[in-house]
Amino acid sequence: MTLEENSTGRVSKNYHAMAHNNAGGVVYGLGLIGAAVYFIGHAVTFWAGVLGFLKAIIWPAILVFKALEYLKL
Repeated sequence: MTLEENSTGRVSKNYHAMAHNNAGGVVYGLGLIGAAVYFIGHAVTFWAGVLGFLKAIIWPAILVFKALEYLKL
């Protein structure tokens, strides 16, 4: 019995949901790396680099906020 099969030998529905649910994490991870490189690359002090890393973590929230602000929603 493999991990994706239950005790009856059938593939569980949860396995399919988990197998196709990783795209958002990959996009966020690549965005995090790109934003961290950008912000840390423009930092002139150590603490500006730390702040840049923190900004890289929350960039999706800022993006959504600015988009909704622009659309006046």
